[in-house]
Amino acid sequence: MGILDGLLGNASENDAQELQQELTQILATGERIEKAYAIIRDQIIFTNKRLILVDKQGVTGKKREILSVPYRSIERFSMETTGHFDLDAELKIWIRGQAEPISKNFRDDRSIHDISRALAEYAL
Repeated sequence: MGILDGLLGNASENDAQELQQELTQILATGERIEKAYAIIRDQIIFTNKRLILVDKQGVTGKKREILSVPYRSIERFSMETTGHFDLDAELKIWIRGQAEPISKNFRDDRSIHDISRALAEYAL
């Protein structure tokens, strides 16, 4: 169900150990991936030191933009859940020094709650 969830815009939890090997080139010494979620092709990764947002681009997804955000730079975050007629949930993260928040859309409340809980654990 994880692949289908990802295609529908629902966040699905990824295997942290597998990503640890895949992202070894960008991880600091002693840094470990603790939680990771995929939304379609993008990823939200929580390490013991920072939040990593991976935006896969292009047709093949080989090109990636990787945004690294130290937890101390997260000023606040908000979530908007789905409603009867509005089926999209939205997560916003405000980063110190940026006027506009980082925004991610989801198709269900369960996944946005999981990610919001993880943000609370690491950023507060």
